[in-house]
Amino acid sequence: MNKYKNRLMGRILFLLGICTASLAGAENIGVVNFTDCITKSKVGKAEQTHFENLKKQLGSYLENVEKELKDVAGKLNDAEYMDGLSPEAGAELRAKAQGLNEEMMRYQNQYYQTLNQANSKIVQQLGSQVASAAESVAKEKNLTIVLNQDACFYRDESVDITDQVVQMMDEMYDKQAPSADTQKKGE
Repeated sequence: MNKYKNRLMGRILFLLGICTASLAGAENIGVVNFTDCITKSKVGKAEQTHFENLKKQLGSYLENVEKELKDVAGKLNDAEYMDGLSPEAGAELRAKAQGLNEEMMRYQNQYYQTLNQANSKIVQQLGSQVASAAESVAKEKNLTIVLNQDACFYRDESVDITDQVVQMMDEMYDKQAPSADTQKKGE
């Protein structure tokens, strides 16, 4: 076990040494706040709006099933109402409640799974757009390396290029927006 720990520690130290040597040679470093790029850029805001609309759309169906389930559960818990039903009608109502409960659980699973997939897709797309914009800004500013702010324990504010990256993302979005509008009109 100690042999494996020693190997692992050796590899970690080796990688840290390579990273340190790489950064020591880097004269110009830029740092980007990924979260700000998502929340402040036009494409990030558009994707957030799209995600919220999807969430509302999926949530409205869940709310309808939940209302129906509450209505049936209220009837099942109302002793007077249940006493007025025939045994067959009572059994049908209980079966309906069980079916609605199963449907609710199924749709909740689908809801969370769909939202997780949509969120992952959005983060992946925005990640590539942030990387592309950061690359463009790095070339303009002659930067050797651009890091995500989350990778830094400390950074001087002078190396922050988030605003420039957001601006570049907005420019890229504006260039793509007319083609997206043209596609929508053609559909």
